[in-house]
Amino acid sequence: MQTTDIRKGLKIQLDGTPFAIVEHTFVKPGKGQAFTRARIKNLTNGNVIERTWKSGESVEIADVEERTMTYSWAESDTYVFMETATGEQIHVEKDKVGDAARFLTEGLDVDVTLFNGNAIGVELPNTVVMQISNSEPGIKGDTASGATKPATLSSGAVVNVPLFIKEGEWIKVDTETGSYLERVNR
Repeated sequence: MQTTDIRKGLKIQLDGTPFAIVEHTFVKPGKGQAFTRARIKNLTNGNVIERTWKSGESVEIADVEERTMTYSWAESDTYVFMETATGEQIHVEKDKVGDAARFLTEGLDVDVTLFNGNAIGVELPNTVVMQISNSEPGIKGDTASGATKPATLSSGAVVNVPLFIKEGEWIKVDTETGSYLERVNR
């Protein structure tokens, strides 16, 4: 693929490692050859680097596949995901899931990224709905605007919630920031 075809989200391969284009800029200086400058994210370890290609150079497309799979369970040092259509199970190493693991609940649909048939990453939905398993009661009279308290979710993650939220209630959580969004009626 030519460098002029580079776009955000494109999966490319450099030195046998898959990368995703985070952002890119085409630069045509008044003097000299045009070039494309891009910030690329390593899909195996998450590092973001900058790379520049001269106009006319080519980049290799990565053999990356994204599948929507359902989280099933944790097993020693892996998480097990299942493709609902075929019943195929994939084991993903815990370090590939990273911090997202704190919001994994049985039955949650996630996007699993596969490179040459091996799982290299998991992307959660933007928000998840989870139940609060443990939370201290709000103190009467403690009504300063924006006051929060820590609450433990059913997955074990701890999130700051408003004082009116009680144990056993369901809340919506932003998986990117780990912050409380709203209360959900179930």
